[in-house]
Amino acid sequence: MEQAQIGWIAAIIIGGFAGWIASSFMKSDTGLFINIILGIIGAAIASFLFGLLGVSFGGWLGYLVAGVVGACILIGGARAVRT
Repeated sequence: MEQAQIGWIAAIIIGGFAGWIASSFMKSDTGLFINIILGIIGAAIASFLFGLLGVSFGGWLGYLVAGVVGACILIGGARAVRT
């Protein structure tokens, strides 16, 4: 998150949007708080995974894309563990 040059409040807002987009895409029924958590943690996970591949995102849009991808990974992982 520090590489993206955004603040904590922006991370919460963008994380909420990223979690909401991912939960809509994956058709999961989650609330606002879980969407924010999914987006923020998802962005951290996706940024790490993309970093291993040599891909980096910057700014708000990059953080949003990484949050959506990471949140989708988290939702898919949670579904795999539940079944």
